[in-house]
Amino acid sequence: MNRDSQKVFGPLAAQDNDAPFAEPWQAQVMALAFAAAQKGIFSPTQWSEVLGIELRKNEVDGAFDDRISYYQAALRALETLLFASGKLAQETVIHRETEWRRAYLNTPHGMPVELSAGADI
Repeated sequence: MNRDSQKVFGPLAAQDNDAPFAEPWQAQVMALAFAAAQKGIFSPTQWSEVLGIELRKNEVDGAFDDRISYYQAALRALETLLFASGKLAQETVIHRETEWRRAYLNTPHGMPVELSAGADI
């Protein structure tokens, strides 16, 4: 297979010095993955393999190949590896998502969302 016929996944292959993520805070997923690999929670090879699986899922599912889908794939890959390592429980993630959802819904329009607004009552 020649290089021209290979599928090149988006944003990290972006041209014109485009940022790989839509928002600066989304880059934190890569920083967390790097830190976890440095601490031996998983290897860089495992990260590459699982991220590749998630990117292929995006392609199979027909997701747009853009910065948002890349971030979502990277986040799923990080969660998968952290769950497998036992360093993060799925219940913890579900609980925190619920707290943020409540906080968002309990915050007046235009005001900063604070996690305390979603705390269990």
